[in-house]
Amino acid sequence: MRSQDAIYRFGPYELWTRTREVYKNGIKLKVRPQPFQILQALVERAGDVVTREELRHRLWPAETFVDFEHGLNTAIKELRGLLNDSASEPQYIETLPKLGYRILVPVEAVDPARGKEAVRPKRPASEGPPYTTGEEHRSEYRPLQQGDGGLKPPLHRRRWAVAVAAAAMIIVGVAVYVQWSRWRAPARASSGRVMLAVLPFENLTGDASQDYFSDGLTEEMIGQLGRLDPQRLGVIARTSVMHYKHAQQSLQQIGRELGVQYVLEGSVRRDADKVRISAQLIQLKDQTHLWSRQYDRELGSLLTLQSEIARQTADEIQITLGTPKHTDVAVPSGSSPALDSEVHDLYLKGLYFCNKRTVEGFQQAIQYFQNAIGTNPNYAQAYTGLANSYSLLTSYTEAPGERYMPKARAAALRALELEPSLAEAHTALALVVQNYDYDWETSEKEFRRAIALNPNYSTAHHWYGEHLMWMGRFEEAFEESEKARQLDPLSLIIAVDYADILYNARQYDRAIAQLRAIQEMDPNFPRVGILIGSYIEKGMFPEALALVKSPSARENLRWYWALQAYVHGRAGQREEARGALRKLQDLSRREKIQPTVFVRAYLGVGDKERALTYLEKAYAERYSEATTLKVDPMYDSLRGDPRFQELLRRVGLAQ
Repeated sequence: MRSQDAIYRFGPYELWTRTREVYKNGIKLKVRPQPFQILQALVERAGDVVTREELRHRLWPAETFVDFEHGLNTAIKELRGLLNDSASEPQYIETLPKLGYRILVPVEAVDPARGKEAVRPKRPASEGPPYTTGEEHRSEYRPLQQGDGGLKPPLHRRRWAVAVAAAAMIIVGVAVYVQWSRWRAPARASSGRVMLAVLPFENLTGDASQDYFSDGLTEEMIGQLGRLDPQRLGVIARTSVMHYKHAQQSLQQIGRELGVQYVLEGSVRRDADKVRISAQLIQLKDQTHLWSRQYDRELGSLLTLQSEIARQTADEIQITLGTPKHTDVAVPSGSSPALDSEVHDLYLKGLYFCNKRTVEGFQQAIQYFQNAIGTNPNYAQAYTGLANSYSLLTSYTEAPGERYMPKARAAALRALELEPSLAEAHTALALVVQNYDYDWETSEKEFRRAIALNPNYSTAHHWYGEHLMWMGRFEEAFEESEKARQLDPLSLIIAVDYADILYNARQYDRAIAQLRAIQEMDPNFPRVGILIGSYIEKGMFPEALALVKSPSARENLRWYWALQAYVHGRAGQREEARGALRKLQDLSRREKIQPTVFVRAYLGVGDKERALTYLEKAYAERYSEATTLKVDPMYDSLRGDPRFQELLRRVGLAQ
């Protein structure tokens, strides 16, 4: 039975469908919407299997662009925690590999219309006032109040609350649908290109410390194939395919989620100076294995072997399309077949740690790239990896640009000197001249050159989209962001940065809808400041403060107090804003705080003079936040000030 009014009992638990609540022995449990919906699907289909695909459609609209697998796995994990269940020894939820889930215990459906009585809920001592549903259930089927009265709020108030809640849900639902449908629409128009995914090569060495080698091989194969025939063949980026490392999804499901017609999968076994690679190309529409090969080679010839696999893959795809075309893959001179295997190994380790996207990872990557360069000073890819590691380390440590960006520039220029046709090197240089030199003309030239050289390089499209956003060219920014999404459909940061474009374009409702969808999928999603800013501009100050004061926010006390000062100030709570500013000032006596933190705090208390003073410091120390001055709504109160306009001119954003 499936009813909007049903109550489902299983073991000591009850699930109330109308109020979307779960009780254990009558005590209300805290549960997020997605784990609740999964549990509801399982109890409604008790004894039957609910597939992952069914759960995906139930939890996310068809046009939603999120990392479904990660979101679903997170929700299942939360649900097991709610039920004190174990994945290895389940009592309530059974996992059926590659298929879905099933509830193991008997489930009783209690239909209020048939007059059955539900368990009397108990109110935990930690909760506030006695619980009421706010719905018009018959008294015997609603949770009872403490005491015997079972009082309800006045009928008109309950109806109003229900109406408001329903309206809010409809608005959010429509916003999410419109948001995702607009986000996805261009993808349908790009069907002229064949799409391929290189699934993570399996590490068969039995040693997890060798993952860097198989992961590196995967990334290099993506790069090789991406350069073959980009007008006809699109290749999914590393970020998205790595979601399927050790995954149990079927190839058919992977194809649907990534929007590809072909997959290349394989394995690698490395032993001393030799490597064995197995690879197979599969056409997904009929699961046809177009070709399958096994290669035993010396490590020193690995790069030549990668080119050979790429050529065979491209040839087979073109044959199936009826237009055979043999494409030669030029191996960049910086990674010639004569490259020492030890140097290449150091490079792969650098890639592995850089892709972790942590401060420690960047630091380790820098060391490996430097060691590779020390052994072979003519290795262009290692210089590119070094440049990106320094640039990203600047962002992740919130360091002044002068600390790492000159090193990033030197590495990018050296890479281009060695290999002028390396798209990754042009992209690395574009980021440096944008964030450190504020040279927008050169930056755009380098981004465009990178995309011309390799239209399948998703990072170039992603960062170029941000570049266009900072210049206020929003329609072009949306287009580049969509191109990045097509190539990297499961990338969380691309989805978040799309919301950033919406925010800076003053499309706050759409930004909030997108960010809430991402937040439901991953509660620890990055760049929560965009959602805070959107809430503020919409006047949703309680929601903004809830994010600012969340327990995790205390991990960075500088921003914790700065954002409190800003949000309280924008909400008109001047005393609270000044109190938060004092906390930040006290903290600054014990540790160095970057000027951009103080900018927010002083804007919050309405001290424009000091906010401008700290903006000048941020510009002088080459903090990348200066790139946001033209479009960020936070600075709207300063736009009429001549000092701010002069600063815009110096940053190159006056036009």
